[in-house]
Amino acid sequence: MYYFEYERPESRAQAVQCMQGDARYLAGGQSLIQAMKLRLSASERLVDLGGISDLKGIRVDEGRVVIGAMTTHAIVAQSFDVRAAIPALTVLAGGIGDPMVRNMGTIGGSLANADPAACYPAALLGLGGIVHTDRREIKSDDFFTGLYETALEPGELITELSFPIPERAAYVKFKQPASRFALVGVFVSKLGGAVRLAVTGAKSTVFRQIDMEDALSHHFHPDAVTSIDVDVVGINIDMHGTCQYRADLIRVIAARAVAQALA
Repeated sequence: MYYFEYERPESRAQAVQCMQGDARYLAGGQSLIQAMKLRLSASERLVDLGGISDLKGIRVDEGRVVIGAMTTHAIVAQSFDVRAAIPALTVLAGGIGDPMVRNMGTIGGSLANADPAACYPAALLGLGGIVHTDRREIKSDDFFTGLYETALEPGELITELSFPIPERAAYVKFKQPASRFALVGVFVSKLGGAVRLAVTGAKSTVFRQIDMEDALSHHFHPDAVTSIDVDVVGINIDMHGTCQYRADLIRVIAARAVAQALA
């Protein structure tokens, strides 16, 4: 690991002030620290957000679930408030990694990292959530811009995430057994006449499967998606599967997610 300076501010304002030069925010560190150990990433300064208490916590108000950016996956998975409002979110959080990852990793860190096989990006996009930062609000459709890339500007700090409470929602993933990342994961939600279906693990970034959304808006049932052929253009190819394999998985996992949402 390369040499770096370490800062642990106690407030948002102090954190932003520390972001000078080649600095990066440190949330749970489950991705960044491992990359730095392997010398795949380097920064002159890490600004640890763990000491900022008002970046943590969960509340439900005005038809929304609001989660602080430094709230861990384990806290989301165990939250009675989240389970009552959006049970699919607790299922998703409880299936991330292993106990160590869930107790250290944070929702804000996961979304800022934008791993193409991570689970939380599917929830944000599949629910039509909003990323709140120290500067603005970013809609989920505008947040993910590419492989490990987001709309965040240098030094911009995610403060909390808000999710509308849907009538129905579910998350299902076909996981890589060692890492528990998604080979394909699907988050589907229904709110009024609007249906959103987000896919993670299949391309360089999370995306919405619009043809499935259209079909489900007319008939919210697994049968609505089982006959849809997914275009293989842009689908990942790696040691775990071909593009056609993942395309077929999208259809299968989407049908399972809809069935689970109806259960």
